[in-house]
Amino acid sequence: MTNRIVSGAWTAQNDRMPGAASLRVSGNVTVTNSAHTPTLVRSEIQDKSCDLRLDLQIDTSGTGLTVLTEKPVKYKSAGVSSVTSVSIFHEGKLLAHINNVLITD
Repeated sequence: MTNRIVSGAWTAQNDRMPGAASLRVSGNVTVTNSAHTPTLVRSEIQDKSCDLRLDLQIDTSGTGLTVLTEKPVKYKSAGVSSVTSVSIFHEGKLLAHINNVLITD
């Protein structure tokens, strides 16, 4: 049985400034154990649009308190990007979609 993932405060910034060019995505994920660690990784499945697909993975190794814990999660990719939206998936299901990517020129 899969636990429902609670997340929020998702933001994405496409920084095109010389010397700092990168795409950054961040948000918060509530995990059910204080030792669980959420991470965002680029999905192997990408289409040809300007929508970046990321997968939320949760490392459940380690021993911690069985308590709901909100943890920050971040993704960063260096270089100039043409991304205009981000879709975040967990176990193949859409978790969040960011339409408003902040572009810094």
